[in-house]
Amino acid sequence: MSTNELRFDDQVAVITGAGGGLGRQYALLLASRGARVVVNDTGGSVTGNGSNVEAASVTAGEIRERGGEAVADTNSVTSPEGAEAIVDTALRAWGRVDILINNAGIVGDAPFEDMTADRLQPLLDVHLNGAFYVTRPAWWAMRKQRYGRVLNTCSAAGILGAERMSNYGAAKTGLIGLTRVLAAEGAEHGIKVNAIAPIAYTRMLTHSLDGATGRPAVENDAAAQAVLDDLVGQYLQKLDPAHVAPVAAFLTHRDCPVSGEIYTVGAGHVARFFIGRTKGFYDPALSIEEVRDHLDEIRDEAGYTVPGGPADEMAELFATIATQGLSR
Repeated sequence: MSTNELRFDDQVAVITGAGGGLGRQYALLLASRGARVVVNDTGGSVTGNGSNVEAASVTAGEIRERGGEAVADTNSVTSPEGAEAIVDTALRAWGRVDILINNAGIVGDAPFEDMTADRLQPLLDVHLNGAFYVTRPAWWAMRKQRYGRVLNTCSAAGILGAERMSNYGAAKTGLIGLTRVLAAEGAEHGIKVNAIAPIAYTRMLTHSLDGATGRPAVENDAAAQAVLDDLVGQYLQKLDPAHVAPVAAFLTHRDCPVSGEIYTVGAGHVARFFIGRTKGFYDPALSIEEVRDHLDEIRDEAGYTVPGGPADEMAELFATIATQGLSR
């Protein structure tokens, strides 16, 4: 194990949804390594209802008790004004913003046939719009100092798909597009932007599992409750949010060499999700029937590539046209 400790001395981190769960662990770890932290949280429920202004204060107080520097912020990410106020909290306290972790989130699972606009909009407001709104003022501060690290929170629910989570998956996967674009735009300004897809035993996961298993009805079924308790005991308890924090910290450290990438992490394991492109099939006179007849070739993952952006993908297309077109 390396003894060259990675630290964040004199850096300022803004972390949304840091009153509990993953955000709290991010805040505690960064602060323990020298970062000054804005702990943002409205203290609402897992479904976005209500508020508790003490949530942010408790985490900030815990950091200060451990010898770190932190201030609490209770503004909402769901409006441009609230988001700007969050960043202003950092600028007023310490005059800069080096790190932004867009972690605030809520859930509202339902089958797609029951997924109304009222279920969709709140999740878009917190996850996607919220990240956009908070990143905007932070971006200006980072551009001015020609340095910054932004970490967005996506999810396997969107990348891979999960039942009953069309609103959550759509909002989270929108953040992948935002991450990729901001990584491209931030490169010349010393700003790196990545995404994390955490797997952790938080109240959000508990809420989704309860809905998927039929709780609270399960509470009246001793056999079903026993199965669920066994699952929690054997597996979910290993998904400590603290095991996710080191990856979030590294991706927001000055030494992080990557940008525009997606990392999944849980229980101490970390891996990379990536967007690949198969070699595919080419015919300048492509027909519907040829798509049908060559579907296996189109889907064949052998020899896939990982384009760095639209220009790379276009270059691959033109290369295919140039090489295969000559043989036709």
